[in-house]
Amino acid sequence: MDFYDEKNGIIIGGDYTKPEANIANKAVTVDGGKTWKLLGDGKDPAYTSSVRYVPNGNSREIVAAGPKGISYSRDAGKTWKNFSDEEFYTIRFFNDSIAYAAGANRIAKLKFE
Repeated sequence: MDFYDEKNGIIIGGDYTKPEANIANKAVTVDGGKTWKLLGDGKDPAYTSSVRYVPNGNSREIVAAGPKGISYSRDAGKTWKNFSDEEFYTIRFFNDSIAYAAGANRIAKLKFE
């Protein structure tokens, strides 16, 4: 789960024992978590273990990491593009354009422009 600001948030998860499943595993809030709206039901990304808003991305740019790789959205999570097929467990931003992802025996540096 991540919040861009006090109103806009996203949650992505799923069942880690069924990482291919992507039903009801993504939702967003625009009211600080009072209500949540499912998005992209049945669409990738499937199970992810980490999701982050891209700093200064106006709550529209999001990156998610999990066993199927790293995915990126430019439209607040409605659609996603696959960045990498390598398995990662977590992703964190160092600043507004550099993020680090970590997985089993690997670390990746990502640059956002």
